[in-house]
Amino acid sequence: MNAVLLGGNGYIGRAVTEYWLAKDPDMKFYVLSRSGKNELKDDRIVNIAVDTTDKDAVMAVLPETIDYVADFVGGLNKDKDYAEKMNMEPAKTMMAIAEQYNTKSMGYIGGVLGPKDFTSMKKKVLDLLKTSPARLDYVEPTLVYGNGRSDSMSKMVPMLKFFGIFSKNLKPVEVKDVAKELVDKMTK
Repeated sequence: MNAVLLGGNGYIGRAVTEYWLAKDPDMKFYVLSRSGKNELKDDRIVNIAVDTTDKDAVMAVLPETIDYVADFVGGLNKDKDYAEKMNMEPAKTMMAIAEQYNTKSMGYIGGVLGPKDFTSMKKKVLDLLKTSPARLDYVEPTLVYGNGRSDSMSKMVPMLKFFGIFSKNLKPVEVKDVAKELVDKMTK
């Protein structure tokens, strides 16, 4: 079976690939990213350099069959038009792949904690993906941490762990748990 991961060599995408590699020895992964580089090395990973915001370019490099597709591309940028393109276009491409290849599932990572621009964009993408007739599986974690993440947000983990006792909307989540939840939902 084949899985196409748009932006799958980033922080969460790598965790998903690592978990999925261990879970399913028969899965082959096509990781599409701008750089085409990946820290993970495995015979079942094919790295392809392509602009994931360009649907035609992506469609031109896809394998003959696709069972699963997931979108890990996105983020914030001061340029709102650029941020919109970097989040929405890969999602539209994933939808087109899922619909054209009749995939078993398309996967997405939402977000419920962070700057308003971030959470609004994640919601907008999820609302778009939900319009597709293709099956959608997604997770909406709060702050994702672990596996070497050390930025300003990850420094908030101890405080959020404390507040997470009182509100699940503040409880941080380890990246390995996010990966497991998404893959398990997609492959059930």
